[in-house]
Amino acid sequence: MTPVTDLEAHLARLGRVLLGYSGGVDSALLAVVARRALGTADFLAVIGRSDSYPVVQYRSAVAIATRFDIPLLELDTLELDDPAYRANSPDRCYFCKQALWARLTEVATARGLQAIIDGTNADDLAEHRPGLRAAAEYRIHSPLAHLGWTKAMVRQAAAELQLPSWEAPAAPCLSSRIQYGLEVTPERLRQVEVAEEILRALGIVGDLRVRHHGDHASVEVSPALLPGVRERWERITGALEAAGFRSVVLDSRGYRRGGLLTDLPVRGD
Repeated sequence: MTPVTDLEAHLARLGRVLLGYSGGVDSALLAVVARRALGTADFLAVIGRSDSYPVVQYRSAVAIATRFDIPLLELDTLELDDPAYRANSPDRCYFCKQALWARLTEVATARGLQAIIDGTNADDLAEHRPGLRAAAEYRIHSPLAHLGWTKAMVRQAAAELQLPSWEAPAAPCLSSRIQYGLEVTPERLRQVEVAEEILRALGIVGDLRVRHHGDHASVEVSPALLPGVRERWERITGALEAAGFRSVVLDSRGYRRGGLLTDLPVRGD
């Protein structure tokens, strides 16, 4: 049995399934495999839309659903209504996922769907992911993690199934760019989204982040891209200042996952 057929068999055993679907490579792979295993009658992918969900990610998610005939539902999530989420502590993702899973549980109950799944993979379990606590509270299944699928395995299977997103960089929610303790607002989320769109329009591809620090922004890109960014730096700073930042700095350490978390001050006893 191949890993993909093993995944199909696992999904089939769950019964009628709802997937929390973002369009990232993990959830896209699950959507395609679940559609094959369960058909359209017993499977539904649900996109939770909010100001923190990047437009580029949404477009990719819809395009994949259309291409692979994945039954899709879109609904609005309301995490920005929660003061605890807007306060933007390091466990912000818990409140986001709590809002998401509450909405998706309502949908699953109303439609007679027996299991809710997400795209958490085995590598994710070793990272700072407060949202996993909310998933546990709502009894969300994580088939990829359960079967020991790493990110590399996900990308390999996605390439074999010809998913266009198989090598796409990670695209977490826009709130992950806002400095902890700085309130999450629609205006700041849009500011970050516009800033990253500017970088892509200038030919900066791959892993990149514009971190929002209030008046100023920091730009993170893969170390290999730093020389090209420095060549365009005057254009980049001008464009990002026009987007509302008073100043812009280039992080010479390059892109790193959880950059805002590693920059938190260390407190003594």
